[in-house]
Amino acid sequence: MNKVLMVHPSDNVMVALKDLEVAENIEYEQHHITTTSPVKSKHKFALKDFQIGDEVIMYGVLVGKATTFIKKGEALTIQNVKHAASDVVVRDRRTSWNKPDVSNFKDRTFMGYHRTDGQVGTQNMWLVVPLVFCENRNVVAAKEILEEKLGYSKGRDYDLDIDNLLKKIENGADNQSILNDDIVIPLAEQKKNRVFNNVDGIKFLLHDGGCGGIRQDSDTLCQLLAGYLNNPNVAGATFLSLGCQNAQVDILKDAIDKLNPNFDKPVYYVEQQKSVAESEFISNIVKYTMSGLVEANKVERKPAPISALRLGLECGGSDGFSGISANPVIGYVSDMLVALGASPILAEFPELNGVEQSLTDRCIDEKDAQRFVDLMSIYKQRAEAVGSGFDANPSPGNIKDGLITDAMKSAGAAKKGGSSPIVAVLDYTEQVTKPGLNLLCTPGNDVESTTALAGSGATLITFSTGLGTPTGNPITPVIKVASNSILAERMNDIIDFNTGSVITGEDSIASRANTMLEYLLLIASGQDETNSMRMRQDDFIPWKRGISL
Repeated sequence: MNKVLMVHPSDNVMVALKDLEVAENIEYEQHHITTTSPVKSKHKFALKDFQIGDEVIMYGVLVGKATTFIKKGEALTIQNVKHAASDVVVRDRRTSWNKPDVSNFKDRTFMGYHRTDGQVGTQNMWLVVPLVFCENRNVVAAKEILEEKLGYSKGRDYDLDIDNLLKKIENGADNQSILNDDIVIPLAEQKKNRVFNNVDGIKFLLHDGGCGGIRQDSDTLCQLLAGYLNNPNVAGATFLSLGCQNAQVDILKDAIDKLNPNFDKPVYYVEQQKSVAESEFISNIVKYTMSGLVEANKVERKPAPISALRLGLECGGSDGFSGISANPVIGYVSDMLVALGASPILAEFPELNGVEQSLTDRCIDEKDAQRFVDLMSIYKQRAEAVGSGFDANPSPGNIKDGLITDAMKSAGAAKKGGSSPIVAVLDYTEQVTKPGLNLLCTPGNDVESTTALAGSGATLITFSTGLGTPTGNPITPVIKVASNSILAERMNDIIDFNTGSVITGEDSIASRANTMLEYLLLIASGQDETNSMRMRQDDFIPWKRGISL
């Protein structure tokens, strides 16, 4: 394994792949450097002397400027470098690209759920959702009644057979017999006990919106929920309404109609202020949901082309290796999917700051290029208006592991989008309809972004991480991708796929990407579950269009 890596030929910094001591001699291609300070693994060090104001280049783009004199061989830190990013203009685009070899996947399929509008899901979920936070308690009540009785996991790989134990106690079993009884039910047995075998789960969403805030937030919430209904991973839904909230049933219905005029999934609306008692209200929720599950269970998995997949591209808890292992591997998979006619979706606009020009240049349509510039500009202005900015995006964990500026973090994060042309630029809640790489305006906040990706149609989500995170989604499988093998081993109950072998040189980006695509098809076909699915990590946070970085 090499000690260092130079990511791009025009870079004036290198990445330490191992901890480097002071006065350590580094030989890398034509470069001969002696470190002038300790450099931690994942951090960067200077390939030349930097004067105050000099540009720091990494991934071939501007990622910061020196704030003090930096010696050749010295580590870059938040004390000697500040965030900086290049200006962006809409110009002649450069949309040619080298398609990866996808011959091994050309005629491959996955087993998906085919909807009447032509979309294909990787899951078949029923939703129980409040239109307003006042109904959260009733959603929980419905969950307690339905989930266990219908044989769905509670987020463990086992359950306990309390009913059988109670029967033995009622029949007079003695203490020793009770203690000796094996009441553990493995996950595989739980699935056998499901009443509706073709329904992968009932998801009970909770949120703090729907009333009290500005009306635009309630309208946006309805648009997001309409997107969840339209996602082919969803079979239908039961909505709980208080009755008087801002997020009215009619607003949701209008959002569904505008989004998909041919929408025909079963949807039920239950209003508490029209019920005579809570018992009647909860009873109606359960009955409508059971009726919907009967319909949902009629849909079975059937072969579908890879082109039907829509892959959300997400990262969180990033480290200094994310941009050179996990994200490039995901980016290669993204390019493979584009070559196969599928639709990858690159989100997190605050984490595209500094690479706007290259993304703008890749937009096929000039209108999309201009829209991307405008959305980024508006987002940046709103952040600055509340006393923040994109430069505040890197978290303490990011900085500790080598991502010291937002542009440096963004240049690595953008690698998830590969190199293919961009076919559409979408604002929050807008739907993915075109094959090819789509850009979706979301915050960098992990859960707000994964929530948005599913709401715009993602049927799978790859989620790269260098530090580890349990984030999941209620309707779309989230595949956690480690940037380094230490994390993959330490948090193997959270990580699904490891790209650390790219760092050590055991794998190329292309070879690891081919293995990843095989794994994605396995998950898409329901032949395995991700760790976040097993844990029932059903994170759902709608984005209120104030500033969230």
